[in-house]
Amino acid sequence: MRLVLPGLLVSYILLDMSEHQTHTELDENGGETASAVYSVSEISSLIRQVVEDEFGYVRIQGEISGFMRAASGHLYFSLKDEDALIESVCWRGTASKLTIKPEDGLEVIVTGRITTYGPRSKYQIVVEQMEVAGEGALLKLLEDRKKKLAAEGLFDESVKQELPYLPTVIGVVTSPTGAVIRDILHRLEDRFPVRVIVWPVAVQGETAAAQIADAIQGFNDLDVDGPVPRPDLLIVARGGGSIEDLWAFNEEVVVRATSTSEIPLISAVGHETDTTLIDYASDLRAPTPTAAAELAVPVKSELVADLADEAARLVRAASRIRLDRQTRLTGLVRALPKPRTLLGLAAQRLDDWSARLDGSLKGGVEYRRRRLGEATGGLLSPRLRLGYAATNLASQWHQLSRAGKSQLRARSAKLSQLARLMDGLSYQRVLDRGFALVTGTDGHTVTRAAKLKVGDDVSLTFSDGALGARISGKSAPAQKAKSKNPKKAKKDSRQGELL
Repeated sequence: MRLVLPGLLVSYILLDMSEHQTHTELDENGGETASAVYSVSEISSLIRQVVEDEFGYVRIQGEISGFMRAASGHLYFSLKDEDALIESVCWRGTASKLTIKPEDGLEVIVTGRITTYGPRSKYQIVVEQMEVAGEGALLKLLEDRKKKLAAEGLFDESVKQELPYLPTVIGVVTSPTGAVIRDILHRLEDRFPVRVIVWPVAVQGETAAAQIADAIQGFNDLDVDGPVPRPDLLIVARGGGSIEDLWAFNEEVVVRATSTSEIPLISAVGHETDTTLIDYASDLRAPTPTAAAELAVPVKSELVADLADEAARLVRAASRIRLDRQTRLTGLVRALPKPRTLLGLAAQRLDDWSARLDGSLKGGVEYRRRRLGEATGGLLSPRLRLGYAATNLASQWHQLSRAGKSQLRARSAKLSQLARLMDGLSYQRVLDRGFALVTGTDGHTVTRAAKLKVGDDVSLTFSDGALGARISGKSAPAQKAKSKNPKKAKKDSRQGELL
């Protein structure tokens, strides 16, 4: 690590002995020595004061190691070389103004104040400026960044867009002052005047990358029908310079904005030998800003000449076509028959068809009249057909009447037979023979004595009527059958009464 000091390095610390308590001690030889007693905070503050007063601002070159961006925005890292290491801190306000993006392995030169950090008993540098140490370090950083972005596909040919042949509006992202914008406008005016919208940006310095990226995105965000028309083509341009001067066009934010642009973009940064990362991400690289204008639009005079030549060729071709068609039409006309001849033949055919049609109509009418006579001759008289129908109807009526009477007699005989059978099977005939029908109070027939008990009321139905009765529980004696010469029967004293 190389240290550049503004003055001489003092190797001792002057202490104000009068402000601290002293005491006397004996050394190994019995002599007296005097020493002051300090607190840790006091000695830390004194050391910090001496270091800051002695060194002030210094510039240190070293390699960044252990880089960390805190949530507060402050940057913490170490600067190291092959033999030593120094802690570094960059406050948030200064970090936002750095022209480069710190990262591990980057060789830088920082400018700042040497101070101490008492809580950890270490010294450090508070960085206020940072720059890349030499062109070699920049080229290494550029190559590493190129590999990283290429791996993400930002430089693939498949994502590049075709440029419009004749854009009506061109957006230019460049510095508003200088020769670049004048060269572009002058070249466009000479070749094909179109509307140009300039988005002024810084093309060098710590804010250049952010401004260029915002300009590219700003053009893409314009509405097609807005008050400021959306360009059909973008040109990002800058004049030549050193690698440090062109570094803004190597920043990731610019490369990503270029790759994601929906508007085709031409990069024209530096001279023909200068190459930046935006050249790989753009849709087309121009060696110079003037060449970008030439690639953006064709030459108007050449277009006019080409158009005139094409118009002349079109006229000549149309003329040749017309003459060829006229010749072919003349030949076809010669091969056609005369109109009068065509009309004469048609008139003759018409007369022939008319004569044949008249005879055909008469013959057709006569044929159909003959056919009609033949058909009507075979028809019967309506009165005769009605007489035949009436006779047939009367015959069918007599047959139907006889069949109906026969069916009625058969059904009547069968009904009488069924009536006699039903009368013979009726229980009424049984009652006529001296039997009685016993029913309970519920109206159901009583067929067994076991279903009755003493005191039950029953109804006895005879052939000539019904009487009520009550069960007493005594059995009635069986009656003897009547003889042909009946005698007066004696009354059996054992017979009970039903009523």
